Amino acid sequence: METISRPPLSEIVAGKLASMILDGVYHSGYQLPAERDLVKQFGVSRTTLREALKTLEDSGIIEVRHGVGSFIADLDEESLLKAHEIADKDSGQRISIEPGLLEEIPEGPKRLPVNPEKPLIIPNLQKDRLGTFSFISWWEREKVENAHVMIVGAGALGNEVIKNMVLMGVGFLYIIDFDTIEMANLSRSVLFRESDTGRKKAEVAAARAKEINPNVHVQYLHGDVTTEVGLGVFRRMDVVIGCLDNREARLAVNRFCYWMNKPWVDGAIQEFFGLARVFVPGEGACFECTLTEQARRDLSIRYSCPLLARENVLLGKVPTTPTIASIIGSIQAQETLKLIHEKPVEAGKVIHFNGMTNEMHKTNYTPMEECESHWTYGKVVELPLRADTTTLDDMLKIIRHDLGSQAVLELDQEIILSLYCRNCQTKEDILQPISQVGFNRAHCPTCGMLRETEMTHLITGDEPYLNRTLASLGIPKLHILRAYNADQYAFYELSGDLQNALHFNHFQKPMIKLGEIQSIKIDPQKDAEKPLIKLHEHKIKVEPKK
Repeated sequence: METISRPPLSEIVAGKLASMILDGVYHSGYQLPAERDLVKQFGVSRTTLREALKTLEDSGIIEVRHGVGSFIADLDEESLLKAHEIADKDSGQRISIEPGLLEEIPEGPKRLPVNPEKPLIIPNLQKDRLGTFSFISWWEREKVENAHVMIVGAGALGNEVIKNMVLMGVGFLYIIDFDTIEMANLSRSVLFRESDTGRKKAEVAAARAKEINPNVHVQYLHGDVTTEVGLGVFRRMDVVIGCLDNREARLAVNRFCYWMNKPWVDGAIQEFFGLARVFVPGEGACFECTLTEQARRDLSIRYSCPLLARENVLLGKVPTTPTIASIIGSIQAQETLKLIHEKPVEAGKVIHFNGMTNEMHKTNYTPMEECESHWTYGKVVELPLRADTTTLDDMLKIIRHDLGSQAVLELDQEIILSLYCRNCQTKEDILQPISQVGFNRAHCPTCGMLRETEMTHLITGDEPYLNRTLASLGIPKLHILRAYNADQYAFYELSGDLQNALHFNHFQKPMIKLGEIQSIKIDPQKDAEKPLIKLHEHKIKVEPKK
C-alpha cells in the first residue's frame, strides 16, 4: 500500500461523524450508535473512536452522558463552525487503510429529541397499565387519552389497528364496517372468534377493544362510510384510519377528510405485500391524486350509474396473511400516534413493503392540479336540527335567509327521481338516493333491460317533494350541508343529531356478552356523554331580511 501523508485516524473518524451530522443523517437530540457498533463500522480501535468522540464533545457537537451514550447537541453558530472545520478533514485526504474503513454508516434507529421540560414521573406499574409509556420523553398521555380516532374497516388490517389503538390507550374509537364475520376471517383477524361467525364485524371488534382496555370509549357503526356517516363526525375526529379494500370507499374517505381538514392514514395489503401512506390536507398529494386515468374513468362510470347501485360491498376476498396485516397495521398505528402528538410525518408519500424480500421503500406522489379533493369547508354554522325531522323546505328557508332567494342546496349523492325503460316505454318514479337503488332495481322488471335514470343533486326550490325529510333522501345524522349562491358557499351542520350520532356509549353499560346478540338502548338524556359542542338552545326562527 502506498504511504501518503494523512491526518491522525481519530481526526478522520471525527470528520466523518461531523459530515454525517451536517448532512442530516443524525439530528439534534438523536443518540449515536453504541461504541461497539461504531468501532465495527469504522474498522478502528475503541481508543481511536473515543479520541474522535472526545474531539466532537470538546467542540460542543455531541454530549456524552455517562452510562447512557452520546447524543447530538443543539448546534449554535460556534459549534456549527467547528463542525464544518472538523468535517473538512474528512473531505480533504481520504485514505484507504483497510477495506470498508470509511464506508457509509447506515441510518440506524433515531430517537426523537428529549424534552427537558417534561417532569419525571415514576408511574405505579402495578396499577397503571399505560405507565411504561411515561418513560418515553415525548409521550403526552393527555393527548392520547383525549384523541378521537375513526377506523374505517374492521377486517384483518382493521383488527390490527384497533388492537394497537386500545393497547396504547387512545381514548375514543369510532369503528365502521358493514360486513359480517365469516369463518375465513378467523385465519387473519386477531379480534374474532369462531363463535362470532355471522355477527357484525364492527360490533365484535368494538366489544373486543373494550375487553382489551376497559378505559377506552368505543362506538361502532354497522354501515357504509360513503353514505351513512355525517361530515360532523369526521369534523370531530383527530385522525381517520382507512383499512379498506375498495377504491370507492377510499375516495370517499379522502374527500370527507379533506373537506373537514383532517389527516388520514391509508393502508392496503395483499398476500405478502402491503403499503401505508399518510395524507394531510395542504401537504403534498392526496389519494385522488394517485389515481390513474383508467381508475378515474371507472369511478366516473360507477358514480353516475345505478348499475353500481352504490352498494359498495366490501368483497373481503383479497388473499392476505396475518403477518402482513400486523406489519402494515403497526405502521398505520405509529403514524397515527405521531399525528396525535403533532410530530412530523411524511405526507403524500407511500411506504411499500415486500414481505418476500423484506424490502421497504418510499415513493413520492405528485400532487394533481385542480384535484377535486383539494378544498376545505369554510366556517360551519351549527343548527339544532335533525336529519329525520328537518325537511328540504326547512333548509331552503334557512339558506335563503342567509344567502338570498337564489341560493340552492347541493347534496353529496345523487337522488334518483325515476327509472325509464326505453324498450317497454314505462317510467317508475322512485325518489331515492342512488345508494339505495340496487342492481336488480335498476333493471326493468318486465324485459330485464337496464333502465335510464333521471337524477339530480341540487335542490332549487321548484321540486314537488320539498316536504321530504333530509333523512329520507339519504342524508345521514350530524351531516354538514352545502349551500351556495352565485358568489359564495355556506355550510350548515345538523347539530341536533350530535348525541345520537356521536356518543361513544356502546359497551359502556351494560357490557355486551360476546357470542350473544343483545340490543343496546341508548337514552340520549341519561346515557350520552357531554356533547363535544354546545348547541343552541333556542329554536331557529327565520325572519325575512329587511
